[in-house]
Amino acid sequence: MIFLRYESFRSYLRLYPVTSAILAVNLVLFALLELMGGSTNTLNLIRFGAFIQFPGNPWGLEEPWRYVSSQFLHIGWEHLLFNCFSILVFAPPLEKLLGSAKYAVFYLLCGISGNVFSAFLNTGPGLSAGASGAIYGVFGAYLHLAVLRKYSLDEASRKTVYTILIFGVIYSIIVPGINIWAHIGGAVGGFALFGLFARKDKRRY
Repeated sequence: MIFLRYESFRSYLRLYPVTSAILAVNLVLFALLELMGGSTNTLNLIRFGAFIQFPGNPWGLEEPWRYVSSQFLHIGWEHLLFNCFSILVFAPPLEKLLGSAKYAVFYLLCGISGNVFSAFLNTGPGLSAGASGAIYGVFGAYLHLAVLRKYSLDEASRKTVYTILIFGVIYSIIVPGINIWAHIGGAVGGFALFGLFARKDKRRY
């Protein structure tokens, strides 16, 4: 099972520097949001870089940097903790597999993919933030491995991937306020991009 974490804190930081940095940025920005008006305050979220759509800017292209900045903001404690836990547990094997530099680019592109889907398939004005698109991109990469490179994952890890994705789809549908298109866009992006980023060898991970 590749998703069980046994590393000490210091080992985790050393082995997974990009994942550690992402977690740190998420936590620092959330703390700043809380200190400067609250993480659920709309104007505060916009000021910090949340992704926004409105009639004159339906796809968010007037401020394209928000496609990236919004990935590191979270709306409320539950949102932050759920996403950070997912990153903490599921991101390390992928960073190890791709290498830290490739993984950093992959993570950001998956988040952008989620925001692109959200921008073009959500109608009307709106605001969104969170790492979910990038996280689902990580899940999409594991789905790529589970389906197209079965030799790469042990059976327990494959079953975990399928379970997470099924639960994620159900959760995205039944819980109000979830940006399901960002989840789908991230997963599609991760599945498609992984083949371009992955090493071509056939070892198990």
